[in-house]
Amino acid sequence: MRIRKGDTVQVINGKDKGKTGEVLKTLPIDNRVVVQGVNLRTRHVKPTQEGESGTIVTEEASVHASNVMIYSTAKKVASRVELFIDKDGAKKRRLKKTGELID
Repeated sequence: MRIRKGDTVQVINGKDKGKTGEVLKTLPIDNRVVVQGVNLRTRHVKPTQEGESGTIVTEEASVHASNVMIYSTAKKVASRVELFIDKDGAKKRRLKKTGELID
């Protein structure tokens, strides 16, 4: 999976198409990511103590990794990622459209 925690991504498919946000969590076994402010779900939480009232919590649900692309904030464009080996022999990530280094 070429998307990592902390990357800025744009949703390219689904009900939140066009939204951008930061990756909060990656789930590589399921090939899914959790993006800040995208795919929000509401959950009703029962009170834990007597006399306390229940609450409604809004939280982000995961999105399939194929429905997001890494977003360049400098160029304002979403792009695919290519892996390459630089002169020092280190593996790096780079945007295909702009050539911008991600790491």
